[in-house]
Amino acid sequence: MPTFPALLHTVIEAPDCRAVAEFYRLLLGLHYREGEEPPPEGAPDDADWLVLLDQDGSRVMAIQENTRTTCPSWPSEDVPMQMHMDFKVPTVEDLERHRDHAEELGARLLYDRSQDEGEPLYVMADPAGHPFCLLVQ
Repeated sequence: MPTFPALLHTVIEAPDCRAVAEFYRLLLGLHYREGEEPPPEGAPDDADWLVLLDQDGSRVMAIQENTRTTCPSWPSEDVPMQMHMDFKVPTVEDLERHRDHAEELGARLLYDRSQDEGEPLYVMADPAGHPFCLLVQ
């Protein structure tokens, strides 16, 4: 039987690596790989690559600094989305709670399809402008 590559993690680029990593850490309940935690307040943070892990210690995503990246302009195609992540929640109540939480963390709403009976969802943008979806499934 052939073997196949396995997805290690998803990498997204952002001009402020730490800020986007903190957003996803808090949104998804993740933690940093050992040694990559934020430095003490007032200390310089020169992180340009951060890995976020789930509760089991498996890699979920990495954030790579790229100061030349251009924020997607979705729904306009002027700057294509290129990729996005979908995060599922079990109920409409959870959808609303997670939207509120994402906005408290600095996300902004791009598209509201929360009244769709088949698959309620929100398209949000993280603080660096990367689109992601919260949806009931």
